[in-house]
Amino acid sequence: MNFQTSIRSGFQNYANFKGRASRAEYWWWVLFTVILGLVGSSIHSSLGNTASFVTLLPTLAVAVRRMHDTDHAGWWIFAPIFNLVLGLRQGDTIANRFGPPPPPANI
Repeated sequence: MNFQTSIRSGFQNYANFKGRASRAEYWWWVLFTVILGLVGSSIHSSLGNTASFVTLLPTLAVAVRRMHDTDHAGWWIFAPIFNLVLGLRQGDTIANRFGPPPPPANI
């Protein structure tokens, strides 16, 4: 999955807390939100805050789906060190209790 596809997927699934998100989708989304926040804050602090607020729900959704990809409940996003370890870990290559693996998106 590339940068643009990840952003599109993040906004299309902004409130989808079911299913799975690949490692690439998650980390591209994190990069996008960091860049958006930095650019918004460099223009004006309230613009950076607005950008962070707009991307809050999609960020939570993609993080929960990423936890699902490693066969863990979405609540693990609230355990800072452990969720970083899970975010870096390769997802299950076969179906788990949260569904089939995310399809490869080479668009």
